[in-house]
Amino acid sequence: MKVYYNASCNICRAEINLYKKQNNKEIEWIDITNNELAKKETKKDNKTLLRRLHVEENGNVFGGAKAFLLVWKKIPKYKFLYNLFKLPIIFNLFSFTYEIIAFFLYLKNKKQLNNKLFKDK
Repeated sequence: MKVYYNASCNICRAEINLYKKQNNKEIEWIDITNNELAKKETKKDNKTLLRRLHVEENGNVFGGAKAFLLVWKKIPKYKFLYNLFKLPIIFNLFSFTYEIIAFFLYLKNKKQLNNKLFKDK
């Protein structure tokens, strides 16, 4: 499984670093910052990658709340989050809340989009 995250976002990076400490060999952590290969692998543009966490598993790419579920499912310490947040009503609330938070984090990091190396061609 590959996890595509925005390491230029301090909050995003801090959360991912917590997951990385679990040393799960099944997860490859990929910073999307100025990463053309990430765009090719996910078939997502820079803005989309910056906007949400993405996970590639078995050839499929998932974003947002679903991506978090996949990460939590793979890490024993966080599997309880998977079991809780996968419940339909809770997942819908989680997904809605995630989208709001992700939007504001995206706006906070929007300056990065002005970087010449990070613009889509």
